[in-house]
Amino acid sequence: MNNLSFPIGKYIEQPFSDALLKQWLLDIETLPAKIEQAIANLDEAQLQTPYRPGGWTVHQLVHHVADSHMNAYIRFKLGLTENNPTIKPYDQDAWATMADTKNLPVNISTTILFAVHKRWMEVLKNISGHHWERTIVHPEYQKKMTLWELLGLYAWHGRHHVAHINALRERNNW
Repeated sequence: MNNLSFPIGKYIEQPFSDALLKQWLLDIETLPAKIEQAIANLDEAQLQTPYRPGGWTVHQLVHHVADSHMNAYIRFKLGLTENNPTIKPYDQDAWATMADTKNLPVNISTTILFAVHKRWMEVLKNISGHHWERTIVHPEYQKKMTLWELLGLYAWHGRHHVAHINALRERNNW
């Protein structure tokens, strides 16, 4: 079950490096296309399949990534424009059951991802050296996080959910 929950492992914080920065920026930049590719040609029954027992459906997962990364974009902008802001957490499980997630097709969220990631990348690629050390307070984790740590977390988050979908496809021979 742990491999089904964390197919690429849990996120582990990493010290700053130019190589990781390049990789994580590429992860953020390419996520929308990777999500789109992961769900390509899935029919409605497949989209309504949980990626693991007790987990969200693929449909919910795609909407979740859009919700999460819209929040990420705003969290970065807050971290760059305010002094150590406390970010607003949200109940992702409750969001996954709201009408927009239930009723709207996944292409709405892939469209959001392409647009948000385009804007987010414009912000990210213009962050210089010491600005990666700017901080936000994340109440859910009860800690102060640097923008560097936040970048790593969201780069991992995208890879993590793409791996959920791809692993489900592989297990089910889709």
